[in-house]
Amino acid sequence: MLDRLFPQNKTNAYRGNPIAKWVFVLLTIVTTARSMVHMFSSDGGAQSIATIPLDSFTSNGADAVILIFAYWGLSQLIIGMIYVVVLWRYKALIPLMYLLMVIEYGMRIILGTLKPMVTIGTAPGAIGNFIIIPLAIIMLILSLRTCDLNAMEP
Repeated sequence: MLDRLFPQNKTNAYRGNPIAKWVFVLLTIVTTARSMVHMFSSDGGAQSIATIPLDSFTSNGADAVILIFAYWGLSQLIIGMIYVVVLWRYKALIPLMYLLMVIEYGMRIILGTLKPMVTIGTAPGAIGNFIIIPLAIIMLILSLRTCDLNAMEP
């Protein structure tokens, strides 16, 4: 199993369940689109999406939060680009990407608990964290299971 998670040869041969590959494609699109919102919307999505009450902050405080959201968007774009490269050239690394996704989203929950932030509503991302973690765990398991497509043919 470790050889499937950390393959010695980073090939484009994906042997896991095809569902896990297609869910990874969908998550790649979502990650990339979300990054663009954080980078290019006027408030970085901080108030309009994450419901952070920027209008109650000082101008400098609001600007700092917006910049941090833009930086976060850049980080998400880089992750999305790595996902695209994996899908394009290194599909054997899809299980590793799911493991990293579980770690990332799990740490988001932990950090959000340790460093809570006042919001005026529930951000979609806060709900998404609790959806992505079990989804990524299931897809990790499916991506590690060898799927013989020839055996599925009639």
